Amino acid sequence: MSDSLKKYEELVGSLPTDSQERKKIPIYTGLIKYFPDAVAEVARVSLIGNQQHHPDKPLHWDRNKSTDELDALARHLVEAGKIDSDGVRHSAKVAWRALANLQKELENSNKRDEQWYIDQHNRNR
Repeated sequence: MSDSLKKYEELVGSLPTDSQERKKIPIYTGLIKYFPDAVAEVARVSLIGNQQHHPDKPLHWDRNKSTDELDALARHLVEAGKIDSDGVRHSAKVAWRALANLQKELENSNKRDEQWYIDQHNRNR
C-alpha cells in the first residue's frame, strides 16, 4: 500500500489506525481525567438540547439546528458565570459550542487533506 493511500485511510477515521499513534491521543487521561465535571456538564447540554429539539428521538447532534457555533458561543460567553433559563450554565454552553466548532473545523480540514491524498494517489497512477 502506498504511503499516500495509507495516510488517506488514517484520516478517514477519527483516530489513527496505528496503535502507537493512538496512544499519543490520551482521551481519558488527557481530557476526561482533567475535566470530569466539565465533560459531564457538556454531555448534559447535549441531552437537554436534544430533549428541547427532538424529545421523541434518541440523543444525536442535529446539525441543522446547530449552524452558528461562534455567534452562539459569544452570546453565551457574555453570560458566563450565570445560569440560563433552562437551568444550564452558560459556560457549559460555551464549551459545547466550542467543541462543535472544533469538530466541524477538524472535519473540514480532514476533507481537504483526504482530497489531497486522493489526488496525490491518483496522480501517480
